[in-house]
Amino acid sequence: MTKLTGPTRRIVTGHNASGQAIIQEDGPVPRYQRIGGEAGPMFHEVWNTTETPVRIDAASGEPPEDGLKLAPPQNGTRIRVLDIPPDGDKLDNVTPEEARAHFAEVGAGDASSHTGAGSKHAHMHRTETVDYGIVLEGELVLIVDDGETVCRAGDIIVQRGTNHGWANRTDENCRIAFILIDGTFDEELA
Repeated sequence: MTKLTGPTRRIVTGHNASGQAIIQEDGPVPRYQRIGGEAGPMFHEVWNTTETPVRIDAASGEPPEDGLKLAPPQNGTRIRVLDIPPDGDKLDNVTPEEARAHFAEVGAGDASSHTGAGSKHAHMHRTETVDYGIVLEGELVLIVDDGETVCRAGDIIVQRGTNHGWANRTDENCRIAFILIDGTFDEELA
């Protein structure tokens, strides 16, 4: 099995002046960054949109953004790939403040739900999104308030705005692709 390493390749199509389909871009993702220090996840930011439905034009690029953002733009979408290293013991003593700071690196300090003793995982969090997660390589444990399940290469997770965390309890990296769609909580879930 080939180990997936380095930045994800991004291929973007568009149209030429005659309306024919073209390969507009082909290369590594332009935004590739680790958060949370040397043992944190690597973000491969593939693309975002700022509206739904998305306006499809001839050859515009990805809408610009400042830095990494956990959630998609309001009314938009985001696709990213994450490389999640093994947890090891680095998360055993994470304080709630450190967990919030971890998520603040991607503009989502308020998403953290780590409360200290009794939290199921140091990086438990909740976003107002529907996320499709596709495990590309390796294995992760999806942890929710009441349960957990092992997710392996080929598995697809539909994450519906629930409080959750991802644990890599193996000794190998896990690579997972996420498609995030902006959402709105029903009143009883807000």
